[in-house]
Amino acid sequence: MLLRRLALVCLSLGLLGSSLMPAASAATGDRHPDRGVQSVTAITRVHTYGQKIDAVAVEYAADVNPRTLGPDTYTVTDSVYNFRYDPIEDLTRYADREVVRVYTNDAPAPRPDGRSRTGRYVIVELAPADPGGNTVIVSRCPTFLCSVKVNPEPPTRIVQNEPVHALRGNGNGRGPILAPASSAALPLTEPAVNLLVDDFEQSTYLHHGSVLPYAYHLPAGYDPGRGYPLMVILPGHGMGWDGENLGVSLAADIPATAWLTDEWNGTGEDVIVLVPQNQRVGPAAEAEIMTALVEDFIGSHAVDPGRVYASTVSYGSRLAWEAMAERPGLFAAALITGGFAVDDEQAARIASARTPIWVTHGLNDHLLPVDYGRDSARSLREAYTAAGVDPGRAEDLVRYTEYRNEAFSEPDYHAAFGPTYEDASILGWLLRQGVSER
Repeated sequence: MLLRRLALVCLSLGLLGSSLMPAASAATGDRHPDRGVQSVTAITRVHTYGQKIDAVAVEYAADVNPRTLGPDTYTVTDSVYNFRYDPIEDLTRYADREVVRVYTNDAPAPRPDGRSRTGRYVIVELAPADPGGNTVIVSRCPTFLCSVKVNPEPPTRIVQNEPVHALRGNGNGRGPILAPASSAALPLTEPAVNLLVDDFEQSTYLHHGSVLPYAYHLPAGYDPGRGYPLMVILPGHGMGWDGENLGVSLAADIPATAWLTDEWNGTGEDVIVLVPQNQRVGPAAEAEIMTALVEDFIGSHAVDPGRVYASTVSYGSRLAWEAMAERPGLFAAALITGGFAVDDEQAARIASARTPIWVTHGLNDHLLPVDYGRDSARSLREAYTAAGVDPGRAEDLVRYTEYRNEAFSEPDYHAAFGPTYEDASILGWLLRQGVSER
């Protein structure tokens, strides 16, 4: 995805290390035995505009008494840097996070009900709406455009303000102190637990000497004898492979992980998700290898070939237009968010397959003008009509939604995937295409 304040950011590169996913800080292995804290683990979740640290798990040497815990027991401090707006120097701007729930568990994992289970881990849940805890940072700027990655050394720190007690034998009373109160800020010591993101497999695809990194997710209880819908996520330019940011396409924004839960996609249907990481070498070459990967993946996995879908962010639209023009009918439908305009020749070739397409764009998109979205819808409808589709049917096949500023839950008006993915009816529409024709 294209980024703001590029020139300022580009001056700041080369200072950060590389990693697949958020990992331990430089203090890895420091178990703080004198203070009774055995480990500190970040728990992340991908929200509409990217992955955040949603909780911190603090491990003690014995089961913790939850009756003595509360929101004031801990203070969590994190960076308020946001790669969509801020220069990388702002990574050192910190603020306290809002603690919303504190409870015990037997693993470094959140509980949906927020109720304590006997265990030696204290789960400190944080408000996802506060500005701190974003895990994605600028990676580097190999050209005038920048790429992003997941921060390998999250700056999250936690302070235990009050004593933490163990359970007594019968579970009543305070129990002995496991760790006294301390003003010392404890860093993360373990690799992060990345909800949903960790469930993806990472792989590479070799095609005519070129290597394409990609991630994929198979449903729980995957049955090789079934035919699952396949959702192909084509990310923005900033999520393109730069040599050190493998997997960032899963974390930078919501489209990859949204299809794993009915909370987002509006259905209870199991979906296979495939996320090629663009190579930043030009849409024609990238579309060719991406198409080859999709066709190979369909042949090697339990995919319903009549229900293969594309969903794009920004630059990913260029790959989708090219692929649909070269291989009409490959995708049963496409969702194009905040993208580039299709050209008339591509539109005419896409029209031969009558592919349902929903285009969304922000009215005040500061990177790709709203005319790109409007022109795409117009060109496609005209092409479909020229191909013999009734004009009314063409409008239904090619849908267009334009978002005003108030539709964005975060003010990045280029990121039209935000309001698009927050509308489960659009995602449900995408999954319905191709079904009635079977």
